[in-house]
Amino acid sequence: MKLVADLHTHTIASGHAYSTVLENTRVAADRGLEMIALTDHGPALPGGTYKHFFANLRVLPVKIFGVEVLRGIEANIMDQQGGLDLGDYFLEKLDIVLAGLHRDCYDPGSVEANTRALVAAIASGKVDVIVHPGNPAFPIDANQVAEAAARHGVLLEINNSSLTGLARKGSRDNCFKLAEHVALHKGQVCLGSDAHFAGHVGELEVAAELARKHLSDEQIINTSCAAVHQFLASRGRRRQPARRPLI
Repeated sequence: MKLVADLHTHTIASGHAYSTVLENTRVAADRGLEMIALTDHGPALPGGTYKHFFANLRVLPVKIFGVEVLRGIEANIMDQQGGLDLGDYFLEKLDIVLAGLHRDCYDPGSVEANTRALVAAIASGKVDVIVHPGNPAFPIDANQVAEAAARHGVLLEINNSSLTGLARKGSRDNCFKLAEHVALHKGQVCLGSDAHFAGHVGELEVAAELARKHLSDEQIINTSCAAVHQFLASRGRRRQPARRPLI
């Protein structure tokens, strides 16, 4: 299985990451990726960027170093109603919207409360991908979340950094369980490096190995840029025109 896209990366705009847009895309190109999503953290996370940063992503070229750039966000789910930390005006300008639970924005609750928050975000129509749902800090009902994601056409992420010890230790068993339920409900997943340093861009192998145990290539969106575009079109996402030419 060839992987052509990394759909979860961060730049210095996140406040706790260490590389620039050009550094990330250069590494992506060197590693043979065809697509990268820039998904810096939403404004509610301490150290993150201001909301107008996301509106101004339109100045970025569609391709940098030959790599297609999706202009996105890793938004923060703020409550059990699935509320996000960025308004619709800004979300609608993006190519892809990721969202997840983070301690500085949402206090870990019971399985029922955490599940309610994720399902509400999934059902809102505003979120394309739920990130690191296997995080043991936020226990969930995997079956309910996978069923809701499949029903609403939302991707669940298998997060590579959660499986390599860089973050969210103890996620592996939860990710296995989620993949099983995604397979049961005939949903789809995406793989994300969650790179906070350019050297980790495109590192998806551990997540891919786990995904392959339960899911077909067609259920893993990173295998084809055409599949990513088809998915985003199904979500009503239309690429905003860039103000500058290709690099």
